[in-house]
Amino acid sequence: MKNFLALFVTFCFIFIGSAFSLDKSPITITILYDNYMFTEGTQTDWGFSCLIKGTEKTILFDTGTNPDILMHNIKTLGVNPKEVELVVLSHIHGDHTGGLSSFLKENNKVSVYVPISFPDDFKKGVENTGAKIVSVDKPVAICKGVLTTGEMGTTIKEQGVILDTEKGLVFITGCAHPGIVGMVRRAKQVLNKNIYLVFGGFHLLQKSDAEIKEIIQQFKELGVSKVGATHCTGEHQIELFKEAYGENFVQMGVGRVIEISN
Repeated sequence: MKNFLALFVTFCFIFIGSAFSLDKSPITITILYDNYMFTEGTQTDWGFSCLIKGTEKTILFDTGTNPDILMHNIKTLGVNPKEVELVVLSHIHGDHTGGLSSFLKENNKVSVYVPISFPDDFKKGVENTGAKIVSVDKPVAICKGVLTTGEMGTTIKEQGVILDTEKGLVFITGCAHPGIVGMVRRAKQVLNKNIYLVFGGFHLLQKSDAEIKEIIQQFKELGVSKVGATHCTGEHQIELFKEAYGENFVQMGVGRVIEISN
């Protein structure tokens, strides 16, 4: 009888553990705003935004340029704005903050994380909608497994978002004005883990082929496994990343959904 009970208890633990594992949802990242199209029916424009789900809280990273285009893509892609709990803005430029006001009309029950240098009138405008402003200076956890790099740079100050996943770190940039390599290096330093994927705008339009190849080499030295260069990276520069990373280049564009086991 004792052996039977022991076997039964063991079976229950295995069953519960398996059920828990099966129920563990992946992290999904949906590109809502970009210069490039991935899904027919969406609209493209200069700017960037993506939605992160499957983490402890649902996060909107950046809001693109044109409020109408952002809301069109949100509707077309079946996104419910009211599910968003946190908003992270990478930097003050309009191609990353332009859609915020229209989003907050749909959902003001959010905390909006901005670099500490954001103008006071911008912060006040957000607070006037009923949303909460959180100014970020140093690296900070915004929910379980999700951090920002903290404010970086001098002339144009910016932050990126770091996701801590089973596959490694996923690092998301808006434009990487402080320098993409420096931002990737910061992301790695914050958690001291391998980097699975880096994607977003890399701001490399003025860089030569030799400079891009050096950046790619530095990516590889930092252990970046996959890359999804888009937005302000530059079309030719994106092609160089594609050539270098081959099947480990992740195509971006509005409607692209990236799924990462968690």
